[in-house]
Amino acid sequence: MWSSWASTSRSELLLTITAATADDVPTILHLIRALADYEKLSHEVVASEESLHAALFGERPGAECLIAREHGEPVGFALYFHNFSTFLGRRGLYLEDLFVEPAHRGKGYGKALLQQLAQLAVERGCGRLEWSVLDWNAPAIGFYESLGAKLMSEWRIFRLTGEALQTFAADKR
Repeated sequence: MWSSWASTSRSELLLTITAATADDVPTILHLIRALADYEKLSHEVVASEESLHAALFGERPGAECLIAREHGEPVGFALYFHNFSTFLGRRGLYLEDLFVEPAHRGKGYGKALLQQLAQLAVERGCGRLEWSVLDWNAPAIGFYESLGAKLMSEWRIFRLTGEALQTFAADKR
């Protein structure tokens, strides 16, 4: 378990950051839905407690998750997984989602979650920590740049999903 202290000008608050356990799956799903609401993408959430449990704690976990708690109550999360850089010849960490409940923003919790991930990447010998951000999310972009993160503007993300993925996978031509 990791823990960090974060303070505000009003009072000292205890923030703990822990690796999620199987018991946290309902909390993770709640936070994913809150993130989707914020991004106006609620209609795209099809994850269930069962699918998250299998993905995070099943036979072959595909991702990991950190939970941020203020006084024991969940206020944010970071969901991540390993990727690989052929140019570096090393794995990296990819942050799929970072979210702090709006009522708890401005207290340093997002920074604490990212810092914990950076420490984890260093401990695991990763060559980099990467993530994506929606182009309209100016507050997040400014926040990431303030941490020293570099916007990779020359890259574009491509995605096959749903019916397009199924069609392409089945194409025998």
